[in-house]
Amino acid sequence: MAQPPMYAPQSNQDVYTFDKNIVTTQSLAGANSVVEIQEFKELRGIQGDPNLLHHYKSIGLRLKRIRVTLNNGQMKAESGALHYKKGAIELDVKTGGVGGLLKKAVSSAVTEESVFKPTYTGTGEVYLEPSWGYYMLVHLNNEEAIVDKGLYYASEGGIEVGAYRNKNVSSALFGGEGIYQTRVKGTGWVVLTIPVSPEEVQKFTLTNEKLSVDGTFAILRKGHVDFTVEKSTKSFFGSKASGEGLLQTFTGTGEVWLCPTLDWYPQPPYPRTH
Repeated sequence: MAQPPMYAPQSNQDVYTFDKNIVTTQSLAGANSVVEIQEFKELRGIQGDPNLLHHYKSIGLRLKRIRVTLNNGQMKAESGALHYKKGAIELDVKTGGVGGLLKKAVSSAVTEESVFKPTYTGTGEVYLEPSWGYYMLVHLNNEEAIVDKGLYYASEGGIEVGAYRNKNVSSALFGGEGIYQTRVKGTGWVVLTIPVSPEEVQKFTLTNEKLSVDGTFAILRKGHVDFTVEKSTKSFFGSKASGEGLLQTFTGTGEVWLCPTLDWYPQPPYPRTH
């Protein structure tokens, strides 16, 4: 009489597969591509510091990554962001000649992004390096957005990425954003790395209005929105008495994204992008 096996085989429904351990939290469709933010539900390996992994899990922090599906489409990303790719996808780095190389170098120096942004063209899937930080997707419809330096991560192929010079001297010198920020322009999706969870990003829609911010936690503006720095009151002594000083001011019609909880994090977990 045959003895029963010591361990009954698991059914397919019981096997905890890779696909069951990852979930898409946000996605955007482009002309010939789809970008997704994916999260790993948990890590069960023994590599790294187990106490650190337990801490991340206890505070609800999950490992994330960006997946882009191309259907005869194109995308670009920061240099070094690629983790792996599958399918008929060609990788190309365009320097634009000596003049283009110099322009890219200057733009890189002032925006804190990489000099070269590899382009991926074809049909298949592109996976970017996982990170404990946070991502956010932006859709542009024949428009431009000005974002903080160092936040750009990836975008659809038709999006132009470059430096934006703040025209107002006061905003450049006293606004905390510096003379240059990053400009993304065109139609399609953009991936940003952000210093807080997406649920902590407050989006304001302005209609010929003014938004005044005491701090440097605005990360994006788009539409017809002017950025300046103003005193909190009409007089210098009034500003000192109020305790507010200078305020970042956004005026016009469009969107402004704020991270109001940013200053309450001792060490914000920025994504590893470079």
